[in-house]
Amino acid sequence: MKYTETEIPGVYIIEPRVFNDARGYFFEAWKKEEFEANVGKVEFIQDNESKSSFGVLRGLHYQKGDASQAKLVRVIKGRVLDVAVDIRKSSPTFGQHVMVELSDENKRQFFIPRGFAHGFLVLSDEAVFTYKVDNPYAPTQEAGIRWNDEELAIQWPIDPKLVVTSEKDLNACRLRDAELFE
Repeated sequence: MKYTETEIPGVYIIEPRVFNDARGYFFEAWKKEEFEANVGKVEFIQDNESKSSFGVLRGLHYQKGDASQAKLVRVIKGRVLDVAVDIRKSSPTFGQHVMVELSDENKRQFFIPRGFAHGFLVLSDEAVFTYKVDNPYAPTQEAGIRWNDEELAIQWPIDPKLVVTSEKDLNACRLRDAELFE
C-alpha cells in the first residue's frame, strides 16, 4: 500500500496495490503491521457501513472529548467526496480541511485521526461507505458542524439545493460555536 500524508499532518490517503486478472481483482484493504509502521498505532474496534444516494451529505460529525474517534474510511460501491476538518484549537491547521475522492474504482482509503470533524457527499447514484473506528459511538458525546459553514469554505461540487441531509445535520452549529478539541 502507498501511504500519503496530506497537508494536514496525521491525515493520510492510503492506496492499495490492486491485483487484476480475468477473474476480477484482489487487494489487501488493511494490514495492521503495515498501517502501524506508516501511520501509527490505532486499535480499531468496530466497522460501520452506510448506503446513500446521490446528493446525500453526512456530516460534519465528530465525537467529543474522550469519546473522540479515529476513522479509516473507504467506499465499496460508488463515489464520494470525503472531508476531514481539523477542529483542534491548538493545531497550526485549525479550521483547515482535506478533501479526497473515494470510489470503488480508485479503492483509496482515508485515515482521519481524533480531533477532526468528518463528512462525505455522495457523487454517484448510490454509494456504500464503510469505516473502522477506534472508539465506540457515544450518543451523549455526538457533535457536528454545519456542512456549509462559510468559515470552513468547503467547496462542495454540487448545487446546495441538491444536497440531502438529516435534520440533525441541518441544525448543526457553526465552527465558532462548536465544542472543540484542545
